[in-house]
Parts: sequence; C-alpha cells; structure tokens
Amino acid sequence: MKYLVLVYKNASNNLKKLKYFAFLFVVLGIISGCQSNNKSASKSKQLSVAKIPKANNDYFQNIGQQIGLNAAHSIGDDDINNIVESVGGGAAFLDYDQDGYMDLFTCSGTWIKGFSKSKKPSKLPHNHLYHNLKNGTFEEVTEKSGLDFPFYSMGITVGDFNNDGYPDIYISNYGPNVLYKNNGDGTFTNITKKANVGGGKDCSVGTVWLDYDNDGLLDLYVGNYLNFDPNYKYYYAPDGFPGPLAYDSQADVLYHNNGDGTFENVTKKMGIVDIDGRAMGVGAADYDDDGFVDIYVANDHTVNYLWHNDGGKKFTNRGTMSGTGFSQAGEATISMSVDFADYNADGLLDMFVSDDNYCSLYENLGNGLFSDKSYSSGISVASGQFVGWSSSFIDYDNDGDPDIFKTNGELKHAYGQEDQLYENQGNGKFKDVSVDRGAYFKEEYVGRGACAGDYDNDGDIDIYIENLDSIGVFLRNNKGNKNNWIELNLIGQKSNRDGVGARIKLFAGGIVQTAQKKSTTGYLSQNDPRLHFGLLKSDKVDSIEIKWPSGKFQVLKNLKANQILNVTEPK
Repeated sequence: MKYLVLVYKNASNNLKKLKYFAFLFVVLGIISGCQSNNKSASKSKQLSVAKIPKANNDYFQNIGQQIGLNAAHSIGDDDINNIVESVGGGAAFLDYDQDGYMDLFTCSGTWIKGFSKSKKPSKLPHNHLYHNLKNGTFEEVTEKSGLDFPFYSMGITVGDFNNDGYPDIYISNYGPNVLYKNNGDGTFTNITKKANVGGGKDCSVGTVWLDYDNDGLLDLYVGNYLNFDPNYKYYYAPDGFPGPLAYDSQADVLYHNNGDGTFENVTKKMGIVDIDGRAMGVGAADYDDDGFVDIYVANDHTVNYLWHNDGGKKFTNRGTMSGTGFSQAGEATISMSVDFADYNADGLLDMFVSDDNYCSLYENLGNGLFSDKSYSSGISVASGQFVGWSSSFIDYDNDGDPDIFKTNGELKHAYGQEDQLYENQGNGKFKDVSVDRGAYFKEEYVGRGACAGDYDNDGDIDIYIENLDSIGVFLRNNKGNKNNWIELNLIGQKSNRDGVGARIKLFAGGIVQTAQKKSTTGYLSQNDPRLHFGLLKSDKVDSIEIKWPSGKFQVLKNLKANQILNVTEPK
C-alpha cells in the first residue's frame, strides 16, 4: 500500500498510466492469490484428512486433537478457588448450518475482575464453535460466527425457538445468561435483551427447552444455583473453599415463549415454587405419557424436584411422592444430571440421576411412581468410588437397548477419575464394561459435561467430554455400526420445529423400543438432536409410531435399516 501511494505522488502527471499498472497489479494479485488460496485450502484439506487416526482395536478411540478439536475449558483462574469454578463445563452437538452433519459447541469459564484470583490474561478464554467439515475433521468458526465473546459459561441448551429451521443457542452463565439467534448464514445474534431471558446476576447452571403448553413454541426452564459471595471465607479447611450450603439458594425460572421473539417469566403463574433448591442438571420428558412434558431438577445437597405438568396450566412438584426426590438411602444427594429412557423395554420412561456416589436408576412403575434400582441393577457398586457428573442413555453397541455413559471427576479439587460405560444386560442389570472398551477408560480426567452423537453419520454414537480446566476429549466409536441402526430427524409443523416432546415407538426384530425427543441431556449438555435406535441384526424396521406434541399420530412402515431418515409431521 505504501508503494502505491508513493507511485501516485510521483505520477500525478501520468494518471492514465498509473491506473493501467494499478489495475494490472490488482488483477495479477487476485489471480495469484486465488491460485495460492486454492492450493492452500486443498493442501490443508488433504493434510487434515490424512491426520485422522485409523481405527484401532478399541471400541472407543480418543482422536479429538487429531481432528481439530483442541479447545480447552477454563475456570478463568490458576487454581479452583470457589464453588462456582468447580461446576462448569457443558457441550452440545448441533447442526447449526443444517448441512446434515453434527457441529460442536463447547462452554468455558473466563477471567472476571473481583472473582478470579489470578492475573488477567492477555486473551480472555471464551466458548468455542466447531464446524463439521464432513470429512471426519472440524474447523473452529467461533470468531466468524459471532460467538467468541467471553462469558463465565456453565452450560448450553439448543432449540429452534422461532421455528425458522435453524437451531438457536441459550448459554447459562455465572452472571447474565445469553440467547443467541441463529441467522441461518453461519452467524448468530445476541438477542437476550429483547427476548428478556438474561436472568440478571443469577448463577444459572442447568437449562432445558420444552414446549410445556403444546402451542408449537419452545419454552425455557432455567435452573439457578446459589448466591455466590466471593467475600465469604468460613469453611472446612480440607475442602479448600466453602461448599454450596454456605450460600443461599437461587430460585429457578420458567419462561414462556410469546412467539414474537420475546419471553414472559411465568414461574409463579405456573406454580413453580423453588424455596431451597440448588439446581445442577435439568431435564424434561413426559414420564407419565399424558401428552405434556414434565421437568426434573437435580439439586445439589437438597431434595430433587419432579415438576409434573398439569395439562399445560400449572406444575406440581411430585419429587417426594414419586420416589425420585431422594436416593435409595432416603437422602438428598449431590445430584448432578438426569436423563430419560426406557431401559427395560416396558414402554415407560425411566430415569438415571448421577451423583457423588451410588447414583439412582429410577424404574418407572407407572401411576406416577418410581423405584430406585441402582443397587439391584449393579450400578451402585461400580459407581460408589466415583463422583458422577454427566450421564446419558446411549445404545453404544446398537443392540437395541440403552446403555449408560457417565463422566466422573472430583468435586472441589482438580483430581481426575476414570469415566464409565455401563452395558445394559437386558435383564434389569447393567455391567461396567469401561476398561474393556478402550484405553481411554483407564485414564483419569476431571470430567464434567458430555454430549453424544453420530458425528460422521456412520450409524454409531460418538462422545465428546468436557473436562474441567483442561482440554476436551473426543471418543470415536469404532465398532458400534457392526450392528444395524436407524436415525430419525424430526421436523415439526404444527408442533415445535424440533419435535421436542414427540414420543416414538419403534418395532423391529421382535423388539419394541420407546423414546422421546429431548433437548438437554446429561449435565449442562445436549446430545445429537436425531433420535438413534440400534437394531442389532435386523435389516429393516417393521414400523415406527410417532405421537407429536400437537397430538397428531403418524405411522411409518417397512423402513430399511442403516439410514438417517427425515420425518416431517403431517399437516
């Protein structure tokens, strides 16, 4: 540029000549640049594909950094100095550009003045968005997507709140939460202020999208944690800092979607009274199959909530009376996350709640009652020495029944623990098969959130794990698709666009599988939005029944296995 300016000054009497050479210079530069960029892009693509590790003999293989997933979670500090820094770290699979491949969003804390003890870094940590390049690798697109602003983020929930066909992102933070509208062109816009879902100075942790009144619009439940006071110093020395009961709790919030880009706080109106809950993980599913989605809140140290949806008009807490408010020992545990699935194939949605020791596997008995089967199922003995965080029901081996993946990590210190995989034995029992499924399960990490999904569209479930103040781990499933499978991408019409709340029954090979479309899954995270079913050796699906939130009933018959099927709600 300096050269061109100098030439211009010295050639004021020969403007035509200057314009000619300048034009020629620009054209040659563009041609050269295009050729150079094309070669560079092509070379970069070849290199990235070449770096993908070949499948080894492990069922799950850690390949994250080799495929471009190099983001590290940050607590914004040199050491864990308070309870808030110890609980963050969610992640989500989402197809933000609707190209048919799962992208990845990871949450991170950041440095905050007066909160963090360390010196302010030159570049503040922030959340990360990775675009799936469809070749087995990812490219970070955080900056160009507009999502690189630093928040002290805990978790994420994804949902198309305005039914425009593109998933939007809600991030729970220590401090105001953020709603990002997906613009449909690879970018996002912060519309929190207009939408009125910021939540002020709350410390929000678990959140979930749901359509509680079946009006075709996704509403939002925000689980709040505690009123953190950085000046409070009284605590038991070995803990390192005060625990959650040292602070007052913060009440949860329910927002109703008005359909015009705004939300209304309807917490009191809908009967949700949260007096002493310290929300961690939050999930939503219609546990009694009455057509209205209910909400479960896993609370830290206090009784858990099961908010029964009374016809979309109010909620009633049935945690204690349902048997899901406490653990099998009758105690309020340090509950972390919740997920729903029909693990015993009786057509009823059961629950798994991870906690700091034995965990709870709640079998749905019908009539609004549950029984904790964690001990009799074999899970408690295997879980007892671990602190469980994110847990998800996944059919990792495509044998037609849901297994359980669980992340583990110490509560108040950065001490690692091995993650676990429980295989469903089909008789009400689960077996810890972790160490037999890959070298990864012998390694120790400070696990927090995790999301599961089919990132390469090969028919089996892969897993991304968010580790506290450390780099994340991506586990590729190398063997699950040796059995057959089918995945359903629901597209609502009268119902919400995501089909959240739809109930599915799949008939194949003499087995009936029951599932529900959810948003948030596990701890602060969200799985692949497509519903995944393992089919074992069945090469076809006899039929699929779908009960949409609108009440419409749809039946699909004689479907080939091993495909991703788009299913649109009948008009």
